[in-house]
Amino acid sequence: MKTWMLGLFLAALVAPAGNAADLLLSFNGGIGVDPVSGIAANAPVVNMVRGTQPGGIPWRIAELRASIEVSGRIQVRGKGLLLAGGNNIGTNGGQSVRAVLFCGTVSHTTTLTGVPLAPNGDFRIDDTLAPTPPKDCGSPVLLIVNVPGRWFAAGILANDDED
Repeated sequence: MKTWMLGLFLAALVAPAGNAADLLLSFNGGIGVDPVSGIAANAPVVNMVRGTQPGGIPWRIAELRASIEVSGRIQVRGKGLLLAGGNNIGTNGGQSVRAVLFCGTVSHTTTLTGVPLAPNGDFRIDDTLAPTPPKDCGSPVLLIVNVPGRWFAAGILANDDED
């Protein structure tokens, strides 16, 4: 009986958690928004990404990890998404967020209306993208946006060639 239980325990340890073939994209790291991308003709240029307006104040993010499966399931874990300027600097601004994946110019959005940021800016998204992204997602961009759709952070595409 002990041998059988030990064998079952060891099998559970080495069983794969998921099929690597199910993974479409992964992101490791994040960039907070600066609402201005430059100056042209003595006026600020809005930092638009794939047609998405930025948040009106700079935001920072300490950590961002995301995985997107072929089925459209998306899991995002963010830490420290906080205002990086203005009178409410260092707070979550009372925001709720969702994820938007762009494949080229086509957007795929989480179905949830948004998850509230914790006071320290942490959040988790476990949802499905609609429509389901194509298996060949060209020029992928992952944005973390508020409920009205202004972007606060962008994911950094993971380099699967790293050792």
